[in-house]
Amino acid sequence: MATNEAWPAQLGPVICVVGARPNFMKMAPILRAFAAHRPALPTLLVHTGQHYDRDMNDRLFDDLRLPHPDINLEVGSGTHALQTAEVMRRFEPVLDAQQPSCVLVVGDVNSTLACTLVCAKKAVPVVHVEAGLRSYDRAMPEEINRVLTDQIADRLYTTERSAHANLVREGVAEERVCFVGNVMIDSLLSNREFACPAAKTLQMAGFDPAVVDDPRGYGVVTLHRPSNVDREENLAPLLAVLREVSDQVPLIFALHPRTRANIDRFSLGKLLASERIVLLPPQGYLEMLGLLAGAKLVLSDSGGLQEETTALGVPCLTIRENTERPITIEQGTNTLVGCDPCAIRIGVNEILAGAGKTGRVPEFWDGRAAERIAADLFQWLIAHHAQRSR
Repeated sequence: MATNEAWPAQLGPVICVVGARPNFMKMAPILRAFAAHRPALPTLLVHTGQHYDRDMNDRLFDDLRLPHPDINLEVGSGTHALQTAEVMRRFEPVLDAQQPSCVLVVGDVNSTLACTLVCAKKAVPVVHVEAGLRSYDRAMPEEINRVLTDQIADRLYTTERSAHANLVREGVAEERVCFVGNVMIDSLLSNREFACPAAKTLQMAGFDPAVVDDPRGYGVVTLHRPSNVDREENLAPLLAVLREVSDQVPLIFALHPRTRANIDRFSLGKLLASERIVLLPPQGYLEMLGLLAGAKLVLSDSGGLQEETTALGVPCLTIRENTERPITIEQGTNTLVGCDPCAIRIGVNEILAGAGKTGRVPEFWDGRAAERIAADLFQWLIAHHAQRSR
């Protein structure tokens, strides 16, 4: 979107923060939209280094055509408290040196909250993309990150209408909130043509690509949430029911490092010892997109996959008791089945019988959310700067 106004010389860059895998998918379209806006919004990409897999990290940047970061804080993994504190300690000098017009954070990882807290102490405006999502489960660290970030943020961009209502209910002034749609879907739509076919992904991993040619299709599985994988009494029944499901439809299980480690720790590998379960390492974005697009069904505890399957029209069974993305249930292809093996079996049977959700694409999940953010943020920053200069 073009405007006759220029970027004020007194305004510093927009610092854009990424920290973990989901952030990359959200930030890529935002940076492209900022560069395409006229005038362009100057940016500085800061990677906190929260994501610990360097090979996967670099691969995601390449897959998403995301520029490599201007600054990498190289924080690494740790407890929630240590990681949050270390991001704050390393981010503060960047803020002091760059004097940004604002800091843009996405999602709900520890880096999101940590950088927001530093900005609050330094009176630097915070922009939160994907604001207002609520699971109402305070046992989830991400929920705490979301709630606190939204209370501090100056400009809040939402992906669905219910998020706006959540924020207003929590006392956030309506004029701070703007509904723009879902930047995760921007990434999906712009990259779908580049997705790696499922058969090729299997072949490259050393598996028979004929798995994806099964007459009933195939399922994709991901599990990573601590509540599902950190305790043997929770993980074992889930793996057992996945083994049962594989008798009906072959499963491709992209194993998160945390999940793989716990399967080994609890000696549960025998539950997945089946020719109809393909165990893959973590996949690149384009490989995962190809797997999802061709799947008959998805079983997962991922927030992002709930959105991506809705956009792709693929039935998704979410192995959680709640979701912060209710629109994927109300309008999309998502069904909450919790951790109950019986509910999982029923859900799979319905999908294989042709009764799975088809859903529809929600409002503003059209590939242009980042453009709307760029247009609104430019005008907001101009107005904010003028107000502070009085």
